[in-house]
Amino acid sequence: MDRVNATIPSAPDDDPARAAFAALRTPEGEHLLAELRDHDPAEELAAATRLRRTHPAELVSAALGQARLRQRAVAKFGAEDAYRMFFTPNGVEQATRTSVAAHRAARFAGLGVRSLADLCCGIGGDAIALARAGISVLAVDRDPLTAEVARANAAALGLEELIEVRCADVTEIDTAPYDAVFVDPARRGGRGRVFDPEAYSPPLSWAVAAALKAPRAALKIAPGIPHEAIGPEAEAEWISDGGDVKEAVLWYGEGVAPGAFRATLLPSGAALTAPAPLPAPPVGPVGRYLYEPDGAVIRAHLVADIVERCGGRLMDETIAYVTSDEPYSSPYVAGYEITDRLPFNMKRLKALLREREVGVLTVKKRGSAVEPEELRRRMKLSGPHSATVFLTRVAGAPTMLIGRPLG
Repeated sequence: MDRVNATIPSAPDDDPARAAFAALRTPEGEHLLAELRDHDPAEELAAATRLRRTHPAELVSAALGQARLRQRAVAKFGAEDAYRMFFTPNGVEQATRTSVAAHRAARFAGLGVRSLADLCCGIGGDAIALARAGISVLAVDRDPLTAEVARANAAALGLEELIEVRCADVTEIDTAPYDAVFVDPARRGGRGRVFDPEAYSPPLSWAVAAALKAPRAALKIAPGIPHEAIGPEAEAEWISDGGDVKEAVLWYGEGVAPGAFRATLLPSGAALTAPAPLPAPPVGPVGRYLYEPDGAVIRAHLVADIVERCGGRLMDETIAYVTSDEPYSSPYVAGYEITDRLPFNMKRLKALLREREVGVLTVKKRGSAVEPEELRRRMKLSGPHSATVFLTRVAGAPTMLIGRPLG
């Protein structure tokens, strides 16, 4: 690929944020960041007072802010990368975590992609994973500071030969020379999260059009996107990591299955797929066992697949808890043996837990307004045993199910 903007531009005098970032990349700024790596945020005032005796106040403020961002970023990027990278507040919040980005990069590589245009690249989290998978990346963002941070991150991780960063409007980028396109539209505005896909920046309709022009493409979207907003050309994938749903991706082009739905669970990589939307599962009485599907399975509307696999049923047509009369093991569900079923009644639950000497209570809920911490507080737990209570609905009626994890 042609290399443009390969050098670090000097920050304009009228852009304080870029000037502060440029200062962090000087030897003095790098020394300060190294010194602040393990600092305690609770002692920040004392650290600021001490450091301002020997360093400019503006540089100290910038370094302390960057140190805080790096500490936050460890959860997504791991300590080894996070303490070498640079971040903006929005960048930490919106960046893809490394495990998810690596999964997507591996899938692109498996599809034969060797060059890719990463549109709305942010601080470069996905570009880094793609480069580490051996893919040459054009990373584009229209915000000058964000583009500079992405460029700095590529250099910090030794990936500048594979990542070209360009500050530009993504709608003006010619993606024809690339094997694939990845678009991560901004889903936050001045008032917080944006839920209307056409209010993304750029809008989802533009991103889909760009994807359909490319041999292969993926669009990162909010996990809660309505299924009716997903066109028939896309394969829709929901990804969870450690049981928490992180994102949804629409895949297009060669090597994907249009109209299919997929739930991918990380770190195992287990994937549940259906070629098309599944019919509504049956509903019936509570059995001996209850299964809680992974959030990605629920978001992908694949609970019916779990029902069929375990020979079970739903307890309520609006609640994603599955029940059966025989035990069932699967990476896509957490299983429990149900010991008691009660109509919703706090006093009865408290009496039962006291009788069982339950001192540790796990509270799970679907279809209930009760807050788990409030329930635990009211139970006044004491004893050597543990239990799990499900606050839910059974055939429309508020119900409490008590049980224990299988295995």
